[in-house]
Amino acid sequence: MARIKLTATLLASALYAAAASAAWVPEKPVEFVVASGAGGGTDTFARTVQAIIVKYKLMAAPVVVVNKGGGAGSEGFVYGSATPDDPYRVTFGTNNEYLLPFVAKMGYTVQSLVPVAGMALDEFLLWVPADSPYKDTKSFIEAAKKGEGLKMGGSQSKDTDQTLVSMISAATGAKFTYIPFKSGGEAAVQLAGGHIDSNTNNPSENIGQWKANMVRPLCVFSTEHMAAGPKVTKDMGWSDIPLCKDSGVPIPTYQMPRTVWLPAKVSPDAIAFYTAILKKVSETPEWKTYIERSSQSDRFLTGDALRAYIKQDAERAIEVFKREKWIVQ
Repeated sequence: MARIKLTATLLASALYAAAASAAWVPEKPVEFVVASGAGGGTDTFARTVQAIIVKYKLMAAPVVVVNKGGGAGSEGFVYGSATPDDPYRVTFGTNNEYLLPFVAKMGYTVQSLVPVAGMALDEFLLWVPADSPYKDTKSFIEAAKKGEGLKMGGSQSKDTDQTLVSMISAATGAKFTYIPFKSGGEAAVQLAGGHIDSNTNNPSENIGQWKANMVRPLCVFSTEHMAAGPKVTKDMGWSDIPLCKDSGVPIPTYQMPRTVWLPAKVSPDAIAFYTAILKKVSETPEWKTYIERSSQSDRFLTGDALRAYIKQDAERAIEVFKREKWIVQ
């Protein structure tokens, strides 16, 4: 036990020393602005980062989490970018920062914020109720192609979930009635209750209902199987889920980044400070535990690599927006 405490103390000291060497450090409380409601995936993401910063004393200044989830997260981005050179508002989101302005008139633009880091990639799965007559992806897609009126639920309209549903339809000829909900958590509850026929939730959003044998995953939109781990149900774990690309849905991969942003005109030193802090966060045992529990892919991106990812992700989504005529005029 003493050795564990000593190791944690040494790690904390090393991380604090690395952070303190930056040219700029916050001298008053920092707001972590969450572009979603409390309890959602983005909220958990931000609070996990906050907890690690506090544990390892990566910043002398306190960190306060502020939820601004209205308007599919746009409220958070408007608030986070309200003062263009304010380094004390750090905004946590997903790809909604750079996709929302394409489909609706927002109080901010894509250029209102600068990306600091992408810290993880959330996987997407195709789920059905546990008692669904469709036992595999192929039979589910075939039924949808026949126009059997299958209802596909998801979080928000013209957002990440509905974009994926549109891609599935375009790739397979399947037809769905898309039902938007306020969050992936609500979509999970509706699926478990049998009110919809499927959803495209992330692992963390449906895991509770899966453990309770109320829903089943049909496939994961990834090029490789999810990481092995303990069984979630008696017979199945994350690594046992088939790949959608091998199951009749020719979409190799579909992921959502967990992103961190600053106002567009903050100093390079402030960006460098938070980049270093977040990198240190991603190297802690607690972050690894968070990744495992949420079944996300651990991938830290910043700088040119992050900008290249954003560009590629946005281009693919915009193709769907144009096809669906979602682009705001």
